[in-house]
Amino acid sequence: MKYSRFLENKTRMTIQGKRYRVGNPNHPFHQIYKLEGHEGVYKAMGLKYTDELAKEIKRQVEDMYDEVIEGDLYVVRNSAWPDWYKVGKAVNAENRLRDYQTSSPHRDFVLCHVESFSDKDQAEKAIHNMLEKHKSCHDRKNEWFKTYVPVIQEVMREYKETQGQAA
Repeated sequence: MKYSRFLENKTRMTIQGKRYRVGNPNHPFHQIYKLEGHEGVYKAMGLKYTDELAKEIKRQVEDMYDEVIEGDLYVVRNSAWPDWYKVGKAVNAENRLRDYQTSSPHRDFVLCHVESFSDKDQAEKAIHNMLEKHKSCHDRKNEWFKTYVPVIQEVMREYKETQGQAA
């Protein structure tokens, strides 16, 4: 069985105001832990964890995200890649920026521009295609474009005007 931080936290117990992990000899299930590890403690406490359960939880979370149609298209840059801008979609661009910051020890991602759309998925796909064809877009690597923020803003504005996509 794969180790689960979620279930490990569920095995912690508070006894007389002190919190114990199963690795602590004062924990009531410590002997089971020594003999059978976390899996034995999970069974003794009636907790279940399987890879199938983890996949199902992930699928449910992704389904909830997919239910949200409207959202933001954002432009992010990082000084490590001058002149390159990521054009992405999110339910909330500020939250997505925080996600990016965790991947950089310097916290050097910058949110350059955000626009809301009534259908973020459709808008992102169309805007990526429009940017790729734009005369001032010099290269594309997946969602990263070698161009300028005003060009991206112009393409977003043009898309909104032609598609009636104001959120």
